Amino acid sequence: MNELLRILRAVEQGELSVEAAARQLKTEPFADLGYAKVDHHRRLRQGAAEVVYGAGKTPEQILGICRDLYRDGNPVLVTRLDAEAAETVGRELPLDYRPLPRLGIVGTQPPHDTENLIIVATGGTSDIPVAEEAAVTAEFLGCPVTRLYDVGVSGLHRLLAQLDVLLQARAVVAVAGMEGALPSVIGGLVDCPVIAVPTSVGYGASFGGAAALLAMLNSCASGVSVVNIDNGFGAGYLAAMIGHIGE
Repeated sequence: MNELLRILRAVEQGELSVEAAARQLKTEPFADLGYAKVDHHRRLRQGAAEVVYGAGKTPEQILGICRDLYRDGNPVLVTRLDAEAAETVGRELPLDYRPLPRLGIVGTQPPHDTENLIIVATGGTSDIPVAEEAAVTAEFLGCPVTRLYDVGVSGLHRLLAQLDVLLQARAVVAVAGMEGALPSVIGGLVDCPVIAVPTSVGYGASFGGAAALLAMLNSCASGVSVVNIDNGFGAGYLAAMIGHIGE
């Protein structure tokens, strides 16, 4: 539920005083740490707290941002978190580190708050790290996730064997490198949005994922949208937003 609506409904139902609600709404819209301005009102505006992008930050900077975000006990998601930074954060804060997608969750994984299913599918096994970034992100944001890995177009029967599962999805995240055909195939089978994620998996002429990106942008299937190369987080976040529409 949107955090602002939660506060207003708590006031309406007498569970929270007007004064307490006002304090929650006005307390530190952001915290200036010098190297970062931590957005404490993002949960109010968007329904989800700020997510920490770890790449390019020092372990100490990541720790400082996480410490500030976690001060009220709300869980924090950290993406592109390497093992060295994870060790630094984990020495001070309760960290669940996922090395494959390079993700960390500070605090307790939030429970599902919707029954709408998100499916994350990959063309091959090499795409799984990006797919896991999408899957864990969607789970962190409250959605149940089913993983269908290594169901690419080189063996189409593997995907068709999962058609009953695919048809239950509110959104599908299709992750693929090489020629990037998987989202088009899935887009022609399901009645929900498909979020295509090109990966940098492939040989020389894949140009680090650019070939898959262009193929996905030129998909002939309706209802397919595309995020950036290797951007599993962006796909998982968008899928979770779709999963919560109308809730």
